[in-house]
Amino acid sequence: MNREKRREIFSRLKAANPRPTTELEYRSPFELLIAVILSAQATDKGVNKATARLFPVANTPEAIFSLGVDGLKSYIRTIGLFNAKAENIIKTCAILNDKHAGEVPRTRAELEALPGVGRKTANVILNTAFGEPTIAVDTHIFRVANRIGLTRGKTPLAVEKGLLKSTPAEFLTDAHHWLILHGRYVCKARRPECERCIVADLCEFRGKTSAIPADLPLTGA
Repeated sequence: MNREKRREIFSRLKAANPRPTTELEYRSPFELLIAVILSAQATDKGVNKATARLFPVANTPEAIFSLGVDGLKSYIRTIGLFNAKAENIIKTCAILNDKHAGEVPRTRAELEALPGVGRKTANVILNTAFGEPTIAVDTHIFRVANRIGLTRGKTPLAVEKGLLKSTPAEFLTDAHHWLILHGRYVCKARRPECERCIVADLCEFRGKTSAIPADLPLTGA
């Protein structure tokens, strides 16, 4: 895909949603960190239901650590893998209290040193909480980037590097959210809704599922 086409794709996504953000509900970098740890193999909706119960009771590293593993489990047991997540969160809170004065660190190395935090989670925190131009490649972004031709890669890291290299700088900070939302609601895994896609004419996916509206030229088909 050439530079002009990429720029037009992101221009349209921006026009449709000028200020994209995560659908996880949070009020501080720490709340976002906990929500993202909980979101692994879980829906944002399910995480929001759990954190709506948890955060009014405990929303700091000290407060959640004080709950203990069993106490935390009582708030998050509706979420998949809640046993392992509770263990990781309590360990993470201990590290934040002991090494970071209760604050979420702002470097990738320090974030990835926290239990339950991998590269994708670290990228979400760096981008969403701290505004850094990073891209956290989840299943949606991996699919969308490869499918429409923004970049090609066989691993999340390869796709991340490809997007960081090819995405125009002015769109890089918000690209993460645009691509996730596009993959979640339009460019779906089983049946992409090409008929209502605002970048259908630019998309290089050969398996478009239905006719593109007549006013959109098939330049990318």
